[in-house]
Amino acid sequence: MAKSLYHWIKGEKLHQQSGKFGDVFDPATGDVVSRVPFGGVEEIAAAINAATDALPNWAATPPIQRARVMFRFKALIEEHMDDIAVLVSSEHGKTLEDARGSITRGLEVVEFACGIPHLLKGEFTEQVGTNVDSYSLRQPVGVCAGITPFNFPAMIPLWMFPLAIACGNTFVLKPSEKDPSCPLFLAQLLHEAGAPAGVLNVINGDKDAVATLLTDPGIDAVSFVGSTPIAKHVYATAAASGKRVQALGGAKNHMVVMPDADLEQATDALMGAAYGSAGERCMAVSVAVAVGSSADPLIERLAPRVRNLKIGPYSDLEAEMGPVITKEALARIRGLVDAGVTDGAELVVDGRDVSLQGYENGFFLGGCLFDKVLPEMSVYKEEIFGPVLSVVRVPDYESALQLVKDNPFGNGTAIFTRDGDAARDFSNRANIGMVGVNVPIPVPVAYHSFGGWKDSMFGASNTHGMDGVRFYTRLKTVTSRWPSGIRQGADFSIPTLK
Repeated sequence: MAKSLYHWIKGEKLHQQSGKFGDVFDPATGDVVSRVPFGGVEEIAAAINAATDALPNWAATPPIQRARVMFRFKALIEEHMDDIAVLVSSEHGKTLEDARGSITRGLEVVEFACGIPHLLKGEFTEQVGTNVDSYSLRQPVGVCAGITPFNFPAMIPLWMFPLAIACGNTFVLKPSEKDPSCPLFLAQLLHEAGAPAGVLNVINGDKDAVATLLTDPGIDAVSFVGSTPIAKHVYATAAASGKRVQALGGAKNHMVVMPDADLEQATDALMGAAYGSAGERCMAVSVAVAVGSSADPLIERLAPRVRNLKIGPYSDLEAEMGPVITKEALARIRGLVDAGVTDGAELVVDGRDVSLQGYENGFFLGGCLFDKVLPEMSVYKEEIFGPVLSVVRVPDYESALQLVKDNPFGNGTAIFTRDGDAARDFSNRANIGMVGVNVPIPVPVAYHSFGGWKDSMFGASNTHGMDGVRFYTRLKTVTSRWPSGIRQGADFSIPTLK
C-alpha cells in the first residue's frame, strides 16, 4: 500500500482529502511508494497566510535567537543524517554515500546561517555632516518562496530556507513532487529546533502551485532551481509581479583535459563527475574536451571504467550508481543516446540495455561514453541529465576555451593541467560562473556563492554566501541628526551635508 503524504503548514501536517495527487516511485523497483497531494487554492493560501502571520514576530526576533534555532537545527540534521539519507535515496535513487554527501553540502549552509548576527552587521559613519551620522542596516525581504528540483531534495532546500529564515524572513517551500519526503522531514526538524509555527511551510504540488507562488502578492521573493526554459519563465513571471527573483537554470559543463594533465587523476575526476548520481546533477560534467594528444589515452582509460560501473539500488552498499528518477527520464536519456548514434558520434560504451536481476522494472541505465562528438550534434547541445559523457576532440587550448565560451550555458567548467599559465588564463577568460582547476565539480563552500552565467542563471544574486544574505535582505540607509537647539529655517534646495 502506498502511503499518503501531506503538506506542512503552520507547524502541523495537513492531509489533503480531495483534489489532485501524484505518485512517488522507488526508482530501483518502479513501484509506487507514496501519494503526494497537489495543493490547490485553499492549501497554497493557507501556507502563504501562515508565513505572513508569522513574519512580524520572527522578523523582530533578535538575530542571536534566530541563530540559536539554526544551531539546534544543525545538531538535529547531524543526529538524523542516516534517516535523511534513506529518504533521499529511496525516492531519488542515488547511493547512500552520495546522499550523505549532498546533505553535508546543505548542512554547510546551515552552519553559515548560524553566523547570521555577524553577517547582518551594517556600516556606520559618524559625522558625515555637521552633527549628522549615517548608517546602514539589513532587514528581511518578507515572505520568501523556494521552488526546488528533484535531484537534490535535501541540499537545494537547505541552500534556501535556512539562510532566508536566519535573515528574519518566513518561507514557503514547494519541493519537487517526485521526492518530497525529505523536505517534509527537514521542516519538522526545523520546528523541533524551535522555529515558530508558520516560519517554514511546505506546500506540495505541480506547475499550478508554482504559477500561484510566482504571482501571489503575498510572496515577496522567489528562489528557483531547475531547467533553463522554466528558469526563464520563473524569472520573467515573478519579476513582472514585482518580486525579487533568483532563478538557476540548466548546464552543459565542460572539463578541458590538457595533454600535460595527470590522466589518471582526470579519469577519476570524470568518472565521479559524469556518472555520480547517475549524471543528475546541475554541476555534472557531461562534456570532456580532450586537447591534442590527450584524447586517445583518455578514452583508453575511461572505457573500461565506464563498462565496469557497479550499478544497483541504494540498498546495495557497493553500488557506484543508482537508477534515474523516473521512467520518463529513462526514455528521454535513451532517446538522446539514440540520436547521438544517428548523428555519427562513436558510442564507445553503450549502457542502454542494462537490466538488473530482481529490479527489471527499475529505471536503470548503464554509463554511456561517446567519442568524436561534434558541437552540432544533439547529444552535445542538449542537457541530458543522465549518465552520458561526450568526448569532444580539439587540436589546441584556444579551441577548447572557445568551445566553452561559445556554449550557451555557463554554470560550471574545469581544466585539468599542470600548466599554471594555462590554468590562470582559463580561469580568467572562461565566461562561466564557477571554474575548477584540477577540480571537476567546483561547487563553492557555503561562505562563497553558487551561481552560473549566461543561460544558467537569471537574476543578479547567487545562492548562499554573502550573495544569499544580500538576496534575502533589503538594505536600508539611515541619516540622522538630533536636535541641537540651533534653528536654521527651511532649505528648499536639494539637501547637502556640510
